[in-house]
Amino acid sequence: MTHSKKDRPTSVLLLAVALFAPLAPGQQATPEPVAAPAAEMAAKDAPKEEAITNADCLECHLDPTTSRTVDDKSVPMPIFQTNLFERSVHGTLNCVDCHAGIKELVHESKLPPVNCADCHEEESKQYATSIHGASHSLGASGAASCADCHGTHEMLPVKDPASPVYKLNLPKTCASCHDNPNINEEYAIRHPEAASHYLDSIHGKALLQLGLIVAPSCNDCHGVHDIKRSVDRSSPIHHSNIAKTCGTCHVKVEGIYNQSVHGQLLLKGDPNGPVCTDCHSAHDIEPPVNGHFKMASDKKCGKCHQDSLTHYRDTYHGKAMALGRPNEALEVAACFDCHGHHDVLPPHDPNSRLSSTNIVATCQRCHPGATASFAQYIPHANPLDAKQYPQLHIVFVAMTGLLIGVFTFFGGHTLLWLLRSAWLFLHDSKQFREAKVETQKGDEWFTRFAPFDRFLHFLVVTSFLLLVLTGMPLKFFYTDWAKAIFAILGGVDVARALHHFGAVVTFLYFGLHLLALGANFWKNRGYLRDPETGRFRAGRIWKAAFGADSMVPTMQDWEDFKAHNKWFFGKGPKPEFDRWTYWEKFDYFAVFWGVFAIGLSGLIMWFPEFFSLFMPGWIINIALIVHSDEALLAAGFIFTIHFFNTHFRLEKFPMDTVIFSGRISKAEMLHERKRWYDRLVAEGRLDDFRVKDEWLRWQTIARSFGYIFFGLGVVLLILIIYAMTTRLVH
Repeated sequence: MTHSKKDRPTSVLLLAVALFAPLAPGQQATPEPVAAPAAEMAAKDAPKEEAITNADCLECHLDPTTSRTVDDKSVPMPIFQTNLFERSVHGTLNCVDCHAGIKELVHESKLPPVNCADCHEEESKQYATSIHGASHSLGASGAASCADCHGTHEMLPVKDPASPVYKLNLPKTCASCHDNPNINEEYAIRHPEAASHYLDSIHGKALLQLGLIVAPSCNDCHGVHDIKRSVDRSSPIHHSNIAKTCGTCHVKVEGIYNQSVHGQLLLKGDPNGPVCTDCHSAHDIEPPVNGHFKMASDKKCGKCHQDSLTHYRDTYHGKAMALGRPNEALEVAACFDCHGHHDVLPPHDPNSRLSSTNIVATCQRCHPGATASFAQYIPHANPLDAKQYPQLHIVFVAMTGLLIGVFTFFGGHTLLWLLRSAWLFLHDSKQFREAKVETQKGDEWFTRFAPFDRFLHFLVVTSFLLLVLTGMPLKFFYTDWAKAIFAILGGVDVARALHHFGAVVTFLYFGLHLLALGANFWKNRGYLRDPETGRFRAGRIWKAAFGADSMVPTMQDWEDFKAHNKWFFGKGPKPEFDRWTYWEKFDYFAVFWGVFAIGLSGLIMWFPEFFSLFMPGWIINIALIVHSDEALLAAGFIFTIHFFNTHFRLEKFPMDTVIFSGRISKAEMLHERKRWYDRLVAEGRLDDFRVKDEWLRWQTIARSFGYIFFGLGVVLLILIIYAMTTRLVH
């Protein structure tokens, strides 16, 4: 590529004019020089090289008509912006001071690159050892050069607000490469889009939004001309240097960190010693009071302390942190709330927040009523560790055994019943269907559940579903459905309030039932006493406690169980049951056990400060195990075994509405509870149980509620099974 230009006057003509021009008045002629040697004369006679001035360069580079040839095509030459160059740091220089390769006015376009080292020797040496310079030396033409950062002809002083390397402008300048997806992909840059992440960080916002010039920009952490990779030991962002780099601004924090257990590891040269970026990240640094930062903190701690994180997740704190929202996370204890942040010290250190002298004060920051006993709570205990946590291990094994035992026993019972019913259905499906229709559409109906009983069951159903809906997501916090349910409910705080409300309803229906039992005893006290002596009759008390109308299990229930199992295998007739079957009595007393186990453990977790006044703090850990496992047992049993016994059986499917209607047909009594029917006839009390209400008028509404409750339970069962399967697989 060549430039077109008019010929210029030669220096010979100018010399001739000077030699032959007349002398000015008063000017004396110069004495004729003494003859010089031949070699000297030859040098004087040789043509001298003419210096190229900026005016010479601009004659072409300011002419819009000047063209250049690129790929055999003529294109206009870029217009040189003289006003920008004149105000640049190089405004007093000549073009050829930098473009030293230009020897002629008419020159080739492919000239040697500008060598900044001619003036900036020290900076060039630093650049040569940097990641940018090393990349260039290896042929990476896309690596940043001097011009990419400082500009070219318009280069301004670093402190000029218009300079691309001025502190406020530097993030944008670095982003031209580091936010370029093509460059990131081509050179496999470790932190793509680092510049844009920096803009959202606390440093970026302080610098660019608030204009705090003291806030760090890219060069404060990475260096200027000597930017190196993080694996280079001399790099300010090498793992061993990060604390010192951050300490240039955070002087006091660095001092505290150096005394911490983490800082001591780093000073010993341990590569596992965590540094600032391990907790705060590099380009995404956010305020530590930010809820999002707190939610992510436990995962960062868990990178080194995985076992502690796993068992922290078993606590309410850990589960709420995983399921909560950023604003809710501020109210939940994270690792650094107990262990400290920059000042993490071993518990045996007197200055540690967890030392025997400081731990109560640490707990009181969240639990004002905490005592030394409360501080015995173990935030991330491992119940599988029998040696270190024997009490927790015993309870864990006992609850696990209870879970396995109950589901194994009743699961087998349910499976045998299902297979027997299926065999009968396949053997004579027509008779089976006709019998089912007859039991559900009889012409005589009798009361099985009084209105008060049905009301209590309504409270049981609603409170139980509410407790499962708000409790199971905590147990299976790692699933997407758990997060979705909490999001729908409105977050951790709302879910906790609803769970507590469900607990209150549970205690309410349990208390009402006990009051009803007491009232019934008082009502029948005359029957239980001898009218002459006024003493209680042992026989009548026994009959009231263990009679056919009682829910207390008797030997007859054992006989019914054996006969029922024989029927499962076709070894005997189906037993004729009385008012209550053996499985219904088990369900009834399971509620007593459940309210005691789940209720008491729940109260301990709800009011830990109060209970720790007279119990050691590790009781809270035991309460968590009991509450969690017993809740899983209750939910699993109700949604499988109980639902089968009452709804999933072929003769009951899709739903038995007796608990809503309180009614049972004569046909069903004769089919399933013949002993009860015969007993009522023998005692002359059958008419006392005949239905006198208006069930048909509101059965549709009751069925609708029933299907909603029933369907919700089935959905929750599927989600629980999915969550447990997922955890076992992983």
